[in-house]
Amino acid sequence: MQLTKEKFIRDFKDAVHEAQLIKVPAATPTEAFVSLAKVIRKYYTPLWLERNRKISEDQKKVAYYFSIEFLPGRMLETNLLNLGILDTVKEGLADLGIDFEEVKNAEHDMALGNGGLGRLAAAFMDSLATTGYPGFGNGLRYKYGLFKQRIVDGYQVELPDSWFGSIGNVWETRKDHDIVDVKLFGNVYLQANEEGRIMPVYENAQILRAVPYDVPQIGFGNDNINNLRLWDVEIPEEYELNYPTVADRRRVQDITATLYPDDSSYEGKELRLIQEYFMTSAGLQTIIQSYLKQNRPLENIHEKVSVHINDTHPAVAPAELMRLLVDDYGLEWDKAWQTTVKTMSYTNHTILSEALEKWDAELFKNVLPRVYQIILEIDNRYVAELAQKGVNPETIENTRIVKNDQIHMANLAIIGGHSVNGVAKLHTELLKDDTLHDFFVLFPEKFNNKTNGIVQRRWTQIAAPELSEAIDKTIGTGWRTDIHELRKLNELADNPEILADFYQVKQDAKAKLAAYIKETTGIDVSTDAIFDVQVKRLHAYKRQLLNLLHIIKLYWDLKDNPDLDMVPRVFIFGAKAAPGYHFAKSVIKLINEIANLVNQDASLQGKLKVVFLENYNVSLAELIIPAANVSEQISLASKEASGTSNMKFMMTGAVTLATLDGANIEIKDEVGDDNIVIFGMDKDEVYQHYANHDYYSRGVYESNPTIKRVVDTFVNGTIPNSASEGTEIYEALITHNDEYFLLEDFEAYVAAQAQIDALYRDKEKWSRMSLLNIANSDKFTSDDTITQYAQDIWQLEN
Repeated sequence: MQLTKEKFIRDFKDAVHEAQLIKVPAATPTEAFVSLAKVIRKYYTPLWLERNRKISEDQKKVAYYFSIEFLPGRMLETNLLNLGILDTVKEGLADLGIDFEEVKNAEHDMALGNGGLGRLAAAFMDSLATTGYPGFGNGLRYKYGLFKQRIVDGYQVELPDSWFGSIGNVWETRKDHDIVDVKLFGNVYLQANEEGRIMPVYENAQILRAVPYDVPQIGFGNDNINNLRLWDVEIPEEYELNYPTVADRRRVQDITATLYPDDSSYEGKELRLIQEYFMTSAGLQTIIQSYLKQNRPLENIHEKVSVHINDTHPAVAPAELMRLLVDDYGLEWDKAWQTTVKTMSYTNHTILSEALEKWDAELFKNVLPRVYQIILEIDNRYVAELAQKGVNPETIENTRIVKNDQIHMANLAIIGGHSVNGVAKLHTELLKDDTLHDFFVLFPEKFNNKTNGIVQRRWTQIAAPELSEAIDKTIGTGWRTDIHELRKLNELADNPEILADFYQVKQDAKAKLAAYIKETTGIDVSTDAIFDVQVKRLHAYKRQLLNLLHIIKLYWDLKDNPDLDMVPRVFIFGAKAAPGYHFAKSVIKLINEIANLVNQDASLQGKLKVVFLENYNVSLAELIIPAANVSEQISLASKEASGTSNMKFMMTGAVTLATLDGANIEIKDEVGDDNIVIFGMDKDEVYQHYANHDYYSRGVYESNPTIKRVVDTFVNGTIPNSASEGTEIYEALITHNDEYFLLEDFEAYVAAQAQIDALYRDKEKWSRMSLLNIANSDKFTSDDTITQYAQDIWQLEN
């Protein structure tokens, strides 16, 4: 859109006067942010209305992306960038004496997600609008995010993440005309109606109101605006008497209170299932209502609608669509099933079969009695059809939906849809060969790969503006609209002046992060040190503990020889552990206690520092990632589906230290073996251990003095204030046989870290590696990934 600085200043002044009843100089950063958001809404609303009109008028096919998580972070800068007015607004605010950074920081991260799953969903929303495809999101309007993490005495403490704050979500619009009712609980029996059709009769069902709030998803530089629909819950007035107490009402409000409520209790499990069904049913109801306005037959809904199941949380969708088509709209079962399968598609995000969602059948039947009946019917028909075809009974049993008193949601998503995709080449192959092998044998045509991607605009133009300017100066600005132009940097990787420029950009980003570390933790870190970063969800398979074992080794090396010749190293961690995940919380405690031990030991001469940055989120990632020299992607091979932080680090010039896991393999393919540091077992070696049952961690520990010394550090009193946590980690590694093979990979990891040390000493060589990572990161744009989804799975037109 076109906007002059003068017009913006007038509009902004008017907004401050109207919204806050004050003049601009008196506005706080929060008041300035709210006023600025009102101005931006005024600018994009006509574009949003026109986009909706055009999609409706042209009867375009629309994809609906159902996800329990969306993690966009702050939206202000993205919205301004994508509208093409970021620089104009910054200049206008500067003329008014307003610090844009302060205004930007007044916005809370939109905390509707936990990690990679939610960030990917948000990236896809951005890329759908940017590529022009009609693709809308469908999720829940949580008042609180996962949790706000504080570190107290080294321990993770979880506080409510009230991202909504006092100002709510300035970008959303409530849509009362699309309110629908969702039924839960009660009893359901079937009886014939006057026409002889068998119909469900509900008794004592709980009826709740699903209220949609729409958040615009603005395309980059094209005036396209798609929609992210988030559902909130309300009690219908006609049923108010059913909720006489505050506690009764709070139980309803809990449905959209918190992402991932603790499911260690029956009540917690029940609440999670309700959340998943609530957003899925509400979304499907409004999709059908919207489709029917086109006056097309309902059995052809797949011609104009695709519903995508992002991980298993919305996997009740095929059964719920069947319920709606058969019960509410009178379709015959076979017709309804054919259109359901053609409408649904599913992305799997894990090869860990234990992580594929399963529900206790009795709990499911209690919460969703009619959907339970539908699922039993789908399952029975599936079993009968395969038996008729002569399929092996063991294969039928392995793939059916209801077995062992559990409902297997991934199985429902696969059987009830036409497409199943993994999120990296290795991941998809493992799904075919292992986790979902029986399904692949039955339905090979359903399986495909879509390697994850990232929104390059977020991680360069917004998170790393100085890097973006250096790229502009080197190859021009075309890369900002066509990321594949980054490849031009390959031709300049031997130019010492250019390498020096990019090295300095990284140093400046490190200085910014160092200032933040000093301000928030009190720890002084030198920008001459290697900034070695591992930021992601804390989980055993991601192996933050392997990183910690190496840090302990370096600590003992320096204690043995304070004059050891090593490049100073700052190890930076950011991670949240799930509230009920005791092991992960113990690792956080140990990281923090080792940090205290190391950072306060003057004998180490500042060569080793450890920093844990609390409350890792998108905004903090935008500060950390551009400053990293080393990107730690060290999961056990075969465990990480894809990873997307690896792509963000690569795009901002970090060198990846990695196992051959997830998308690391594809990063290696792009940059070449010389510009990435690979170590450890590959997936075949890991699977060989599983097959042979021949791994014995105690034997490794007892036969390797270095490993023994490192592991003993957890239990010999070296690390203060962590005796119980140290014992827990020791037991996991030695007594419980080191489930993720840390000790097996330890020596290879140490050697890889020594290689990093050697490479970094050669400033020009390291700068060249860094530049070549940036130059070849274009493969991992989510714009390309979403184009593949749109064309291969959803059959959309832009």
